[in-house]
Amino acid sequence: MKTPTLSLLTLALAFQTAAAATKDLGNGFRDHGVATPVSNHRGIVATADGDGRDAVLVWLYDCRGGYALLMVDAETGRSQQFPTPYPWANDGPYASVLSCSGKYYTHFGSHFSEFDPKKRAFTFWQRTKPTMAMSMTEADDGTIWSASYPNSGLVSFNPQTRELKDHGYLNTENWAQYPRSVAVDDAGWVYVGLGSTAGQIIIYDPQSTKAKLFFAADERCKGHAPVYRETNGKVYGHAPDNATDGWYEFYKGEARRIGKHTLKLKPIITSDQGLVHREFPSGKRLKGCGTREHLLIVENPKTRESKTVTFDYTSEGAHIMGVAAAPDDTICGGTAFPMRFFSFNPKNDAWVNCEAYGQFNTVARQGERFFFGGYGYGFLLEWDPSRPWVDTAKGKPGCNPLFLADCHPTINRPHKLLAYPDGHTLVLAGTPGYGHTGGGLLFWDRETHKSVLLTHEQILPQHSTMSLAPLPNGKLLGGTTTSAGTGGERKATEAQLYIMDMATKKLDWHAAVFPGAQSYTDLYAGPNGLVFGVTDQKRFFVFDPAARKVVHEQDLTAGFGPTTSHQGPRVFVADGKGRFYVLFYKGIAQLDPATFKITMLAKSPVPVGGGGDYLDGRIYFVSGSRVYSYTLPKD
Repeated sequence: MKTPTLSLLTLALAFQTAAAATKDLGNGFRDHGVATPVSNHRGIVATADGDGRDAVLVWLYDCRGGYALLMVDAETGRSQQFPTPYPWANDGPYASVLSCSGKYYTHFGSHFSEFDPKKRAFTFWQRTKPTMAMSMTEADDGTIWSASYPNSGLVSFNPQTRELKDHGYLNTENWAQYPRSVAVDDAGWVYVGLGSTAGQIIIYDPQSTKAKLFFAADERCKGHAPVYRETNGKVYGHAPDNATDGWYEFYKGEARRIGKHTLKLKPIITSDQGLVHREFPSGKRLKGCGTREHLLIVENPKTRESKTVTFDYTSEGAHIMGVAAAPDDTICGGTAFPMRFFSFNPKNDAWVNCEAYGQFNTVARQGERFFFGGYGYGFLLEWDPSRPWVDTAKGKPGCNPLFLADCHPTINRPHKLLAYPDGHTLVLAGTPGYGHTGGGLLFWDRETHKSVLLTHEQILPQHSTMSLAPLPNGKLLGGTTTSAGTGGERKATEAQLYIMDMATKKLDWHAAVFPGAQSYTDLYAGPNGLVFGVTDQKRFFVFDPAARKVVHEQDLTAGFGPTTSHQGPRVFVADGKGRFYVLFYKGIAQLDPATFKITMLAKSPVPVGGGGDYLDGRIYFVSGSRVYSYTLPKD
């Protein structure tokens, strides 16, 4: 069977519709189903089974994490699923390696594992120090090495003796370390390249079990310092900011600067979570493997013929980031891994699922348009629900959603997208790029199609804005978080509230209103000029911006537990008729805007994850991969 191109894979699920088959869970709750009912791969390798047949191994990842390894017969598509044999605690593979002997290794959920495709089984697993490998490699003697997040842990496994050795943590920082590369020279010395706040190369001697840091403190800079094993038995690396003429050669624990260098890599089948190894031992080639499409394409390079087979697996679906009501009266949002857009229509109980431009962290409606703020690069998109969906491409006209802007590294992971009440201004906020501290604000004007990007130095240095609420007279209330960008260093000690003038983009006021608070989880503009807020998911408060003081506060811990929290949490929900609601992890509550009393309406049958919006008498929310709703009591 011939296939013309890989377009079969890329187009099969570009736009998909399906019936939801909503289920009544009782007590007012409904389960509307899985938004994106597929899994993502976290490593794909072409190999052979015990009979010498071409086979593909696929690490499967859904809302639970790395839950299983899939083995697919490349000729027939027959598949077999092997559950992860240890508790992985919602973690998943970020690195893996296919050894010269054909065994497949990975390390996540604080466990190292070996899978033997010839025996069709996991043949080894053992607990390690937390938590997951960010890089793995195979040494000349067959030893498998793994460097792990968040403390540059090091693990080795000898396939011959079956001994796993946990070498412990090699480096101490006050930020989460990403050891994105590990290499071993032919003398057995190990080199780990890490980032992101300040790049470093660790040199480790397995004989003495001693580690030393290569770069002095004043030589370190933001980013990752990579290391590579070459065919000559040596290892090469450089600082994050000098890949041109700043190369070093490492051997037997010593280093010498060599300036410019051209890599001659030793072939090792390893990479991050995006690993795809295509060459089968038979000489055939894996042309495509789509977990979304359930399709496998294998090519014979000699004849140029390709064969496509279908395969099956079980999945609980991709993780949902959050939902909001769109102008076409549907509930819309995005999923992560894979990155998809979804729309649920309550009137006909049907879903639409499309390819997404990245991870839709935050969603908001303004007028007849719907907007997405996403990870990575802090992008902003505009969607017109009345027009056909056209996959987004940066700088390409005619797309729907249309790409408006991005703002990396000032914002990389958005946490709030505010549609300002003036009808034409959007404000995007969030944490910065990997290794950075302090996020900014993006202001987009829909009338002028122009943007203003403020850095954290122009707002509150070393803070990122977590939550926003509009104020009268062209003002803006912001709540910060002390959290840095992924892998970054926390530098601020307390989160703050601030008031900004929208015209000048200058602060009128700011203060650490709640001593010790680390994050303003969410803010929402209430009646009479007051703002509802939550800090650290546990303290509810009411703020009077005119007086710049808190007029009410309540500890939620004992009575309600934590509020929902996500990268775009949407804790507060209003019905547009003067009623306000609060989403807690364990249920839906109503907030009296006059007395500020919070009353639990109903405990949810599932944990309430990301929020949350109102549509036609119901509050919609997410839990894992599924969309749920709750029918509000009638007056």
